[in-house]
Amino acid sequence: MDKRKVIEAYRRGFLTPQECAQVLGVEGSHLKRMLEDFPMDPRRSIALENQPASGLR
Repeated sequence: MDKRKVIEAYRRGFLTPQECAQVLGVEGSHLKRMLEDFPMDPRRSIALENQPASGLR
């Protein structure tokens, strides 16, 4: 699975921090560093908000 998609799902509230770390296969302490490495792209966020709910699954 694409790490960016997992992080985006976490940022949108679909995953808890623990679930996000588990899917990525990292310790919780590494999750914070990964979130910093993948800054939120405002263009992608807007594009996701315009999709129908069924498009997010």
